[in-house]
Amino acid sequence: MKVALFLTCVNDTMFPGTGKAMVRLLRRLGHDVEFPESQTCCGQMHLNTGYRRQALPLVKGFAETFEPYEAIVTPSASCAAMVRDWHPKLAPRTAGVASRVYELSEFLVDVLGVTDVGAYFPHRVTYHPTCHSLRMLHVGDRPLRLLRQVRGIDLADLPDAAECCGFGGTFALKNSEVSAAMCADKVTAVRETRAEALCAADNSCLMHIGGALTRTRAGVRTVHLVEILASTEEDPS
Repeated sequence: MKVALFLTCVNDTMFPGTGKAMVRLLRRLGHDVEFPESQTCCGQMHLNTGYRRQALPLVKGFAETFEPYEAIVTPSASCAAMVRDWHPKLAPRTAGVASRVYELSEFLVDVLGVTDVGAYFPHRVTYHPTCHSLRMLHVGDRPLRLLRQVRGIDLADLPDAAECCGFGGTFALKNSEVSAAMCADKVTAVRETRAEALCAADNSCLMHIGGALTRTRAGVRTVHLVEILASTEEDPS
């Protein structure tokens, strides 16, 4: 299968290790992965702040860049939701490419048909289902099904897991006090699990929660889902 990595802006600039982990994982599963260097922003930030006209060139550019690929896989549920849900509405001709975009857990479970990817991660972990993964992509329990197959993991249920962490992209800037209060509730829930690590499918949300975990000296680190799945005894995360 000809697979393209859609890395996204946040991961490209702040969490490049997440993209490297995705490449390691997919190659271990026997797939060639390419990184089209002409990829840019998917336009989500522009659309969310009302700049629909400015988002349109990015939407069309995305379709042109990823047209040759059978599958476009991303470590961001947020950006996957933007492409699949909004690109066809903004530019109907992009619908074909948008339909081939998958968040990582969707690709592994639905397309490749695997839940055991040979991962090893001997730590106590709790999983936060991000809003876009739950409410727009409807990934359901796919990430948890993958995590349950990781050898050595001690997976702890997160209280009120479906509650938003308060990030929401520009929401955290426009409504900072509300955002901080929501994040405080999420941190309280994380600490209750006694987890060593908090896992999610979006580094943007992990960045938001992770900042609060650090400020409160909770002793909990954040780790993207793919970094756990890419970890093995021979090549630990």
